[in-house]
Amino acid sequence: MMDQLFRLLDRLLEATMPHLVAAPILLPLLTAALMLMLGEQRRQLKAILSVVSGLAGLLVALALLRWVNAPDTGTGPGSVGVYLPGNWPAPFGIVLVADRLSSMMVALTGVVAFAVSLYSTSRWDRAGVHFHPLLQLQLMGLNGAFLTGDLFNLFVFFEVMLAASYGLLLHGSGKHRVRAGLHYIAINLAASALFLVGAALMYGVTGTLNMADLSARIAELPPGDLGLARAAGAILAVAFFAKAGAWPLNFWLVPAYTAAVSPVGAVFTLLTKLGVYTLLRVWSLFYAFDGFGENVLTGIGLSTLFLAAWGLIGTQRLSNIAGFSVLISAGTLIAAIGLGLPGIWAGALYYMLSSTLAAAAFFLLIDMIERWRNAGASIAAYESGDAAPFLAEDLRPMTEVNLDDDAQALYGRAIPAGVAFLGLAFTASAVLLAGLPPLSGFLGKFAMLSAVMAAPWVYPSGWIFVALMLVAGFFMLVAFSRAGIRHFWTLPEGTQPTLRALEVGPVVLLLGVCLALTVGAGRVMEHARATAKDLRSPEVYRDAVMSAEQKPAPAKATEDKP
Repeated sequence: MMDQLFRLLDRLLEATMPHLVAAPILLPLLTAALMLMLGEQRRQLKAILSVVSGLAGLLVALALLRWVNAPDTGTGPGSVGVYLPGNWPAPFGIVLVADRLSSMMVALTGVVAFAVSLYSTSRWDRAGVHFHPLLQLQLMGLNGAFLTGDLFNLFVFFEVMLAASYGLLLHGSGKHRVRAGLHYIAINLAASALFLVGAALMYGVTGTLNMADLSARIAELPPGDLGLARAAGAILAVAFFAKAGAWPLNFWLVPAYTAAVSPVGAVFTLLTKLGVYTLLRVWSLFYAFDGFGENVLTGIGLSTLFLAAWGLIGTQRLSNIAGFSVLISAGTLIAAIGLGLPGIWAGALYYMLSSTLAAAAFFLLIDMIERWRNAGASIAAYESGDAAPFLAEDLRPMTEVNLDDDAQALYGRAIPAGVAFLGLAFTASAVLLAGLPPLSGFLGKFAMLSAVMAAPWVYPSGWIFVALMLVAGFFMLVAFSRAGIRHFWTLPEGTQPTLRALEVGPVVLLLGVCLALTVGAGRVMEHARATAKDLRSPEVYRDAVMSAEQKPAPAKATEDKP
């Protein structure tokens, strides 16, 4: 029965490809447009649309992931999906590409997006205007950046994503968010300007911005022009480093992620992974043939990892711990890219999935923990001279404020064993982010460490990488232990956490996917190894894009002549 169902699914995928490649971009775009036409008065309907769109996007992403991992028949499942929106052949027209790496990133985005859209309907979408349209536009920008096949459209989707993130960061108001938002906007505008400069220089040297075409042309450039192409790549890398949160361009990340409301912080965990993705994609296509920039990537990644671990051990605030955990993940991944070994890349891809899902779950969990411990103060931190939207001046909840359309309590209905759930979810997040056995965070780190130890020629950078990973994991364990003692061992008298199913469900979903990654580690690592192998052989990507065929024009009806 299941075999017949899967065969039916494969036939359906074959019938909808390559048009299905565009669905992760078009679905949130159309959903956002529909929400804007509905206006702010119909928030409940917009919340339902957001959840339905998130679920549909997740199903589409999983379908693409199945396509690229099924046995390759040349024309059926297993082929790289290439979509030509304007029906112009590469490199002249816009190209969307779904390979193993981009499909994995779109699937990761789909899981986090669905959880965030569900969580936000509990109350946070009522703390400001246009939350759900902005979330959909951000998802459109993220999916477009993962799927695009040329540099200029990568810039376009970056800007769509960033424009939406500016509004999401300010959601909920407050001076703290405005201050952090200004820093966030300034660094990203500077990075975008560098992106344009690098893309323009790359076009001037090669005459193309199609990434598959660039991969072939850069390898054939004469030595005089190759230097300019490398300079263009270095400028692009600075822009990507800023977006990935790499040192020394990461001073904005922790304040911004701390200021954002919990569902926004959860979806922001994908932004650094987009920066890591672009670094991996561009370097593997353009510069891996001669190893240009390997040492720089490794050095910046190790520096980011070290400083993030140092910052983590010096904070006790939960949101800061989450922000530094994101930085540790980014530094680990960038250093792994620079080391350049397929085994390390495979472990890093697996680790990226686990760390992103765990960090997103932890951001959502922070909201529930701090609301319980601070009696509502975490909803919007009160600042002197600033009217917090949900609190009186003594930081007590305002009884006359109710954001629930059904006239229910702002904090939701209580469920049994609320403290047990928060404690277990906190422990699971700590184990995943610190990389402790037996969950997926440990498996990803173990795969990277094993690859380093099996290749001693990466000495000394490889062994420094091993040492910093172990130190960062220990520091993270210390930070989580202190936070756990502070929030769970010193219980407030006479209080019990009041949680809603719409809040608990998304956290369970994200941690459950991490558990599924642990149970199905063999299949996931098989995909990660195949992805790393494809990245080390850019001709797979290049040949698929350049050989994409145009669709024939429909035949014109002719009238019979008398």
